[in-house]
Amino acid sequence: MKCRHCQSELELPFIDLGCAPPSNAYLSGDDLNKSEVTYPLQVMTCTSCWLVQTHDYANADELFKADYAYFSSTSTSWLAHAENYCNMIIKRLTLTEQSHVVELASNDGYLLKNFVAKGIPCLGVEPTEGTAEAARAKGIPVRQDFFGMDLARDLVREGLKADLILGNNVYAHVPDINDFTRAIAHLLKPEGVVTLEFPHLLRLIEQNQFDTIYHEHFSYLCLHAVSSLFAMAGLRIFDVEKLPTHGGSLRVYGCFDAAAFATANAVKSLLAEEVEAGLLEPATYRAFQRKAEKAKNDFLTFLLEAKSEGKSVAGYGAAAKGNSLMNFAGIGPDLMPYVCDASPSKIGKFLPGSRIPIYAPQRLEEDVPDYVVIFPWNIATEITSQLSHLKAKGAHFVVAVPELRILE
Repeated sequence: MKCRHCQSELELPFIDLGCAPPSNAYLSGDDLNKSEVTYPLQVMTCTSCWLVQTHDYANADELFKADYAYFSSTSTSWLAHAENYCNMIIKRLTLTEQSHVVELASNDGYLLKNFVAKGIPCLGVEPTEGTAEAARAKGIPVRQDFFGMDLARDLVREGLKADLILGNNVYAHVPDINDFTRAIAHLLKPEGVVTLEFPHLLRLIEQNQFDTIYHEHFSYLCLHAVSSLFAMAGLRIFDVEKLPTHGGSLRVYGCFDAAAFATANAVKSLLAEEVEAGLLEPATYRAFQRKAEKAKNDFLTFLLEAKSEGKSVAGYGAAAKGNSLMNFAGIGPDLMPYVCDASPSKIGKFLPGSRIPIYAPQRLEEDVPDYVVIFPWNIATEITSQLSHLKAKGAHFVVAVPELRILE
């Protein structure tokens, strides 16, 4: 296989998680009588541009279907993050009623509703029907399509050019990342700005976040790789921020090479940090498989011991993270009888691969298990606060990544 960005031969393995179905392909009761399609989940590293990428991947339209079950508004901390971003970027770019904002993968309107409330024209681009309809119900105009050069050309022909293009946790999800980046440049005004947020590869490696690897994530990004992607499209990164979201993310600010934005010292500093951390060294990538296997084995041992001791276990958060971990470890309902989730779109369904049933959070009130495993560890603090009453009844909260921990 050749690198999706620079076309160099891919020879350096990063991790192999075996075969699994897409992590967001939740099953209905009728689906349990059918076979599931699985795909290899192998990730390679390009030693030319340092883009880390899945080796074999499904077609995007097989991953993001009309019933795609992730709704951003489920998380209160993510809603607050989006609102804070909007307030900041409006002030920083002096956005007004004459500006135009485009969000790529706008989901259920969790973010654009803040621009609508301030009278700033905006457009959401969202391929999945359920989330697009939820956004329209909030009064947000949505183009239901995948973003790329074809759509960008159509929008420009219709008279749209953007002062701000933003994408939160979408850059890693696109199979043709070159086309996606060129499309951003095509849609951007000469002095326009693009901001992209994505999990930082450096944090993924340092914190052993192997469960964030799944088919819907085609790329795993560091600043070196994104700088190369932007340069290919005539863009440059003029600022970067570290964010705590999703276990450690970056927010990059991009513009055209000739735009007036001065490049901040933070860009040079973070590039140097990545070099210091070994992100340009093959040995860093070769060591990751062993770290992932240890965490997986420790979690499996914990579940087996809990069962042998007669302790009850349930999960919380039917997240893609949990699906990656469960399928990598080969865990089924015998060790994890059920998982609870607050999202109505998931309740009553079953996890892909493991076929573990998903219930409403009230099930935990009825059972009060000895251990509640929190799969979306990145919002564990939010979840333990919501479920604190269970602790008073004897439940213990557990996370398996980056390492097995019983939370106090």
